[in-house]
Amino acid sequence: MSSATVTPILAAKGLVKRFGRVVALDNADFELNPGEILAVIGDNGAGKSTLIKTLSGAMIPDAGEITLEGKPVHFHSPMAARAAGIETVYQTLALSPALSIADNMFMGRERRRAGILGKYFRALDKKAMEDFARQKLSDLGLLTIQNIKQPVETLSGGQRQGVAVARAAAFGSRVVILDEPTAALGVKESRKVLDLILELRGRGLPIVLISHNMPHVFEVADRIHIHRLGRRAALINPKDYTMSDAVAIMTGAMAPPADAGRAA
Repeated sequence: MSSATVTPILAAKGLVKRFGRVVALDNADFELNPGEILAVIGDNGAGKSTLIKTLSGAMIPDAGEITLEGKPVHFHSPMAARAAGIETVYQTLALSPALSIADNMFMGRERRRAGILGKYFRALDKKAMEDFARQKLSDLGLLTIQNIKQPVETLSGGQRQGVAVARAAAFGSRVVILDEPTAALGVKESRKVLDLILELRGRGLPIVLISHNMPHVFEVADRIHIHRLGRRAALINPKDYTMSDAVAIMTGAMAPPADAGRAA
């Protein structure tokens, strides 16, 4: 199906973001289609981080429009984006090492116990949160984590990434944005994270994948958004282009194909 006949789940048109005299976004466009993995690549300083932060509510654009399922939205904070069903896993993971896996899954949205204890004494429903966390990890094939109560600091890098992705998948009802999810991982743990991303896509959850790792991008992405000089330079199908082509477009060594902004 052509992307022209599909209403993007998350889109942006003409985004502008300035920091003094520096223009980080220069009339940038973006479209994420339902059920796809859209990779976002770009050289350092291209503006892709600013693009993602505007889409996730961490920054407010100076101009342009963002739409969710075709309707304009205005996110003034990451919490507003989360409330709309957009979950972001940043490169820093935003996990609290001393807290348990279950506590990290529910950080900022803890469940209270029913009745007086929860309403007036704000007692947490620890069992419900632990059961939910265990189920979500199980659903995503992360049962190598045996004890849901163990501190996150005792986990490997890949397991921590798995917890962060599982949290995003559990609460991201519309979109999951992953910022360099394999950057600090070895080959084996990277493989597990890529399998996890494909599993989420298989469940129909659209994913934005920001990555510098070209083999990973070309393995899992349905389409690739190439960002250059503050705007989208091209939107390509990885089946039609090589990794060298993508890098050449990204660096300006190769002119974007005429139809690259309308890739299926």
